[in-house]
Amino acid sequence: MALYEHIYIARPDLTSQQVEALNEQFKTTVANLGGSVGKVEYWGVKSLAYRIKKNRKAHFTLINVDAPAAALAEAERQWSISEDVLRYMTLRVEALEEGPSAMLRKRDDDDRGERGDRSDRRGPGGRPPRPRREDSAEGGHI
Repeated sequence: MALYEHIYIARPDLTSQQVEALNEQFKTTVANLGGSVGKVEYWGVKSLAYRIKKNRKAHFTLINVDAPAAALAEAERQWSISEDVLRYMTLRVEALEEGPSAMLRKRDDDDRGERGDRSDRRGPGGRPPRPRREDSAEGGHI
């Protein structure tokens, strides 16, 4: 069997219990066709980069799956019929990620330091930035 990461986004007007019911529906579909579901991460309601079916926000969920391709094809067929699921994406991976995904990990501030790469505010070529030109109080034109 192959390993997959399956991500789907659901309508924002669903409750958490309804999203959980969608997860259970996916799990039973995959289990009935000989697969197994690993971790399920609910990422919460997040803003979308662009509108999808007149929605600006959506419930995001990641599911790790170990299943044959036929099980994923049937689950994706059911997602395409469902009006609650806005989009879904399945990626085949070499190994499933242990622990929390990148979306749930806390940002490690020690990697970038206090200001990171932006600590030196010099312009192009290492020169300091040009001073701003201020308008005169007499209404002069630039």
